[in-house]
Amino acid sequence: MKKSLLLAVLGLTFSLAACGQAEEKNNKDIKQSEAQTDEQGSGEAAISNSFFEVFDGKIDHIHGVGYSGNQGKPFYAAHDGLKVYDGGKWYKTKEENNDYMGFNATKDGFYTSGHPGQDSNLPNPLGIQKSTDDGKTLQELAVEGETDFHLMGVGYENQVIFLMNPQKNSIMETGKFYLSEDNAKTWKEVSANGLDDTLLSIAVHPQKADYLAASGQQGIYLSKDKGKTFERISKSGQGTSVFFTNDSLIYGTYDGTSKLTKVSLSDETEEEIALPKMNEDAVMYLAQNPNNDQEMTFVSFNGDIYYTTDGANNWNAIVEAGKIK
Repeated sequence: MKKSLLLAVLGLTFSLAACGQAEEKNNKDIKQSEAQTDEQGSGEAAISNSFFEVFDGKIDHIHGVGYSGNQGKPFYAAHDGLKVYDGGKWYKTKEENNDYMGFNATKDGFYTSGHPGQDSNLPNPLGIQKSTDDGKTLQELAVEGETDFHLMGVGYENQVIFLMNPQKNSIMETGKFYLSEDNAKTWKEVSANGLDDTLLSIAVHPQKADYLAASGQQGIYLSKDKGKTFERISKSGQGTSVFFTNDSLIYGTYDGTSKLTKVSLSDETEEEIALPKMNEDAVMYLAQNPNNDQEMTFVSFNGDIYYTTDGANNWNAIVEAGKIK
């Protein structure tokens, strides 16, 4: 069961339990789509190591998106491995088709949690892992075999990790928020005052460790003190997504209509980012190319994926309800 958008009294009601996480954890018999052998197109960099192959199947159960390894192409973390969109073509990993949760792209690769795929020898759950080779190999950072983190944010350049721990493990207490500034070697509990909400996602500023954000049932929250305190900054609606650029926070909300807002971190001015027409749907995961602010992509709750190369003036639907167009 993929994450669903639940409508109730003209509002969204989000909860992590509704994500079907237990089902995803145990369901390892998902049929893989047949791969093609076409090696043309601009995706050569993604498949040069023979770890990716052209893909034309179904993409669902997405748990994150980002520009991994500063390669200029979006990576989508799914329950059955990584998918990459490049030059109008889709690619998927041939091996390590893991159920990636808490996925965060960084300048040199990605951080993730989740569960191993059928073809993986990794322990279950993954704890916190890092990859610098597009997922071909993963490096254990913390609590491997102990915890699956769904709410985890990592800075794109500073690689500060901020997370909520869902269950007690060897270094963290249940339901507490933690921050690491040394690549998961040490952790400190943060009070997260003001973040008393059912959360959907969290994010870390790419450079400044002070800035953290979260989306929740009651709205969008911003911290400027490494998670000690959070302030709700959205004016209305339920929070659906958060994403930091160097100078702004881009966040999604829903109040009967899906909205995407960009707020300046320097002067707090806001501007609305145009979205395509969406029927009872909202932005779940969003990423902007760190080398080109005109290029963005987002995943919706209904399983659609949109992509723009002109700063959201025009959005191209590249996946509809999990089906590649």
